[in-house]
Amino acid sequence: MNKGKEKIYNILDQLNIKYIKHEHEAVYTIEEVNNLQLDIEGQHCKNLFLRNRKGNIHYLLILCDEKMADLKALAKEIGSTPLSMASEERLYKHLGLTPGSVTPFGLINNSDKKVKVLLDKDLKHDGKINFHPNTNTATLTIDYKDFYKFLQWSGNEIREVSI
Repeated sequence: MNKGKEKIYNILDQLNIKYIKHEHEAVYTIEEVNNLQLDIEGQHCKNLFLRNRKGNIHYLLILCDEKMADLKALAKEIGSTPLSMASEERLYKHLGLTPGSVTPFGLINNSDKKVKVLLDKDLKHDGKINFHPNTNTATLTIDYKDFYKFLQWSGNEIREVSI
């Protein structure tokens, strides 16, 4: 169940963000996306929903698909207590998403704007970037500058980090 694939398309249209929609079978990991052998232009990303030790601060980490996240180093960089993956319940509560469909577009469901966005500095700022539209049965390709425009529109805090 997702909250708003069509809502995402409507918001992107309202923001004059052009996108290419790729429908495909359900995928749950970046490896499964790569195994689809679809010709999708642009940078694929991993999206991890994290929490601090107390569980009172949540982060959406967006990083290049080929990277592994060192959560200990990341916590130190952002001045946080130790980080871990947030539960399925927290993911749904804060982003309206289920495992396998984590995406920055879930920020449309974060009405209190408390989820902090952490962007990998190595994401290609001048090219195309790909994310699920709140469901893991499709992928949207958009320009990075338009992706950043969406992030700014969301109203959530954004920070670039070294991964």
